[in-house]
Amino acid sequence: MRLKEDDEACREALKSGNVLLYHKLAPLLQKTRSGVCKVASFKTADLEQILEKVGRGKHFVNESLLLGCTDKGEPQFSLEVGDVERSTLEQECKGTFVDLRKAFFMITASESSLAAKGQALLRWHQTNGFCSATGQPTIRNQSGSFRVCQSSGITYYPKMSPVVIVLVSDGSRCLLARQAMFPPGMYSALSGFCDMGESVEEALHREVAEEVGLEVENLQYSGSQHWPFPQSSFMLACHAMVNPNKTQMNIDKAELEDARWFTLEEITTALQNPPRKPREEPPVFWVPPSYAIANQLIQEWANQQQLLRNAHGLK
Repeated sequence: MRLKEDDEACREALKSGNVLLYHKLAPLLQKTRSGVCKVASFKTADLEQILEKVGRGKHFVNESLLLGCTDKGEPQFSLEVGDVERSTLEQECKGTFVDLRKAFFMITASESSLAAKGQALLRWHQTNGFCSATGQPTIRNQSGSFRVCQSSGITYYPKMSPVVIVLVSDGSRCLLARQAMFPPGMYSALSGFCDMGESVEEALHREVAEEVGLEVENLQYSGSQHWPFPQSSFMLACHAMVNPNKTQMNIDKAELEDARWFTLEEITTALQNPPRKPREEPPVFWVPPSYAIANQLIQEWANQQQLLRNAHGLK
């Protein structure tokens, strides 16, 4: 908290901190000696030298945004360098700037979370440079934890939009859907933004009714996740049931390209055969990868179904 609020303490922390680089919101990745990709980070002194080599003053590093601290107490920052020639910077940094969606297939879950946070903060600052009340420029504090309109004094803080995501089951099957924008073959749980004034429960009931025409019951909370797309969402994940005698869907084709009921066998196969690389030809049917909370919901459902089968002596 002190680093977020105390400008001088944050500047001091930056001197010994680690900085993640982004080029037009794409994080920089590097390959280790074993060929594994990781999110690249640089000590401030090293990054200052790199910035000077590519024609950017070393003081530009002071534009870095505070992400937090590692378990060892090392401060971490993110920095947007989109105005620097990309290939030159990649050569100096011995890495590659990769679109975040593709990067998620290449790095660990913990690094995915860090890269997503860095991009989200950078995007928020890029889109909140002016006060919505006065139209005057806003000024950030050193850490980037808020921006202030010097004309009105209004303070703006980074925000996430609440989104509900629900895996619907009829007791033996689960419901997955796909939007036209999804990669070929990928199906996921139903999701949608919460309307102003809605509770999570109200939003879930409404979204399922609107998108597939079903009435859900027995909602069970599963977990939450920050999701950087489209612009920093806060995913609230739940399971829900429908009456097994009322599973006929009325799909909203304006929202969904398709929606289907899937068996445990189909889900198990999809979980065991995820796409390995972003450019790899995907299976005919696949589910979101492990870093997405939709995958967590699907995995939980599959585990529960298997337990029920085992309890009844079924394979």
